[in-house]
Amino acid sequence: MQGRRVRAARPDPLPKPATPSRFPTLMSAMPWLVLTLLQQVVVPPESGEVHLRNIRQLTFGGQNAEAYFSASGQLLIFQATPPGGQCDQMYVMGVDGSHGHRVSDGRGRTTCGWFYDHDRRIFYASTEAADSACPPRPDYSQGYVWALYDYDIYTANPDGSDRRPLTTNHRYTAEGTLSPDGQRIVFTSLKDGDLDIYTMNVDGSDVRRLTRTLGYDGGPVWSPDGKLIAYRAFHPESAADSAEYLTLLARKLVRPIRMDIWVMNADGSNQRMVLHLPGPSFAPYFHPDGKRIIFASNFKHPEGLNFDLYLVNLDGTGLEQITTSPEFDAFPMFSPDGKELVWISGRGRKVPHESNVFIADWVEHP
Repeated sequence: MQGRRVRAARPDPLPKPATPSRFPTLMSAMPWLVLTLLQQVVVPPESGEVHLRNIRQLTFGGQNAEAYFSASGQLLIFQATPPGGQCDQMYVMGVDGSHGHRVSDGRGRTTCGWFYDHDRRIFYASTEAADSACPPRPDYSQGYVWALYDYDIYTANPDGSDRRPLTTNHRYTAEGTLSPDGQRIVFTSLKDGDLDIYTMNVDGSDVRRLTRTLGYDGGPVWSPDGKLIAYRAFHPESAADSAEYLTLLARKLVRPIRMDIWVMNADGSNQRMVLHLPGPSFAPYFHPDGKRIIFASNFKHPEGLNFDLYLVNLDGTGLEQITTSPEFDAFPMFSPDGKELVWISGRGRKVPHESNVFIADWVEHP
């Protein structure tokens, strides 16, 4: 999709560094980042995208994923594999696509970044403790699967310095997000033999397990008031399903062909399904009103990759389609003030599997 190029509306959204190394220059920080800096591309919405206005593309090329706002609403942390690259690394940029820099050191594979401590720190998951090399992609000969790499969660300064582990499970531990009060992290881990959801203090202490049903409970996010956690779940419904799930789990794999949106209290009580749709529904995030959840699903074409964003009430009613692009749209997050939505999309891609970061003004009442 072609759009007109415009200069960034906010040319310098980053805080002024206390030292020259706080936010390194592009040349010293990394070998690659988005192809266009200090500029963004405005693209028109697809037909029916009435909640989205002033859509801007922020990255250009490669596979960019999971872009999440800082508490200030001025920064985004995201993972990316550049064109020709092998493994996702962690990056930070302004919400206009400017001032990008890599914050992971290039070892292993990284995922699921987040800001905390009033944007003075970040955390993300990395496989670097297991192996500094890029882990191999899974074998798709037996169908589409996700690899459960040996991630642990690390904390660092926003420039990547002072990196240290928050967890040392040496098994899949990732998908972390921060509570609204900034005190706890909710995450997914294979540490006890199944894919379950846990919380811990931001220093890694006081780990509490919230889910115990066999299956993949993951992608947890807090409600704005911190009282609820939304997540996606696959729970085997038959002996055959359970056997397949456990067989794949033993090989550090999972098959994400069925997932539903769930919600529970922040202490793990009152776990209940919000919505069941054909195929996988994932990447939930609360609407700023705390009464609705935005998420990604391909339920209209459950065998394909045409995921769109949908909004639904906590009781499963009022399902509303937000994006209508024929390409992949997922990983939505509202800005802290609720005025913008950031997500990942394949719209306008130049090559297969390309995905980029997009941001738009949110229109509550079109």
